[in-house]
Amino acid sequence: MEFHSLEVRQAALSLLRDGTRNADVARRLNVPLGTIGYWKHVDRAKRGECPGAHNPDCSRCDGSTLDTQAYAYLLGLYLGDGHISQYSRHRVPNLMITCDDKWPGLMDSAEQAMQRVFPFNQVCRVRKVGCHNVKVYSKHLECLFPQHGPGRKHERPITLEGWQQVIVDVYPWEFLRGLIHSDGCRITNWTVRNGKRYEYPRYFFTNKSDDIRKLCTDTLTKVGIQWTILARGSDPFNVSVARKGSVALMDAHIGPKH
Repeated sequence: MEFHSLEVRQAALSLLRDGTRNADVARRLNVPLGTIGYWKHVDRAKRGECPGAHNPDCSRCDGSTLDTQAYAYLLGLYLGDGHISQYSRHRVPNLMITCDDKWPGLMDSAEQAMQRVFPFNQVCRVRKVGCHNVKVYSKHLECLFPQHGPGRKHERPITLEGWQQVIVDVYPWEFLRGLIHSDGCRITNWTVRNGKRYEYPRYFFTNKSDDIRKLCTDTLTKVGIQWTILARGSDPFNVSVARKGSVALMDAHIGPKH
């Protein structure tokens, strides 16, 4: 996979906006023609000039209806452990959520959310060793997931756009459920007191991105959940929910993976 610098992409967009043909831009900058075409599409989509308005498949480009409840959950899955690949043999970007085969219910939920958010696109499952990749191909992935960019999520700033924050504020539990399902868990801890063993459940969300952890904790606070940060060694990557009342509230809205 070949990556191109931001300067090259900006130069290409400048030429395209001036009316230079895709093929001429590709030759001048030594960039594959398919890449130039994709950059042009994303740029036009961001500026509200996305063609094909007769095919209503992107709420950001043509104002078609977005299933915001499903989107809140899918956004949590994507930020937790999802990945958008810009280049493939199909020349169309794909969103991929990797689901362990131990959690078939989670796999079903991810597939259903993708289909509701992209009702005009086919969702598929790709079998891997011990897991399945739930995938959808769409030219509008970057429109709906503007957090996509080069490099790993924890190596770049991650913030929600205003319209995304509105959706999370309306469906905070769906967003949290997506985060926990992708990069979290519900476990049972135990301790010994006065020679007697006690067990208690707790939730974890583990992510290296400071920004994504803050999105999680800010949303937890809004729904009345008490949380703490636990470090593994010197790395404070773990959001923990262990208070009895907060765990009960999480159980009512999220529950363990299945």
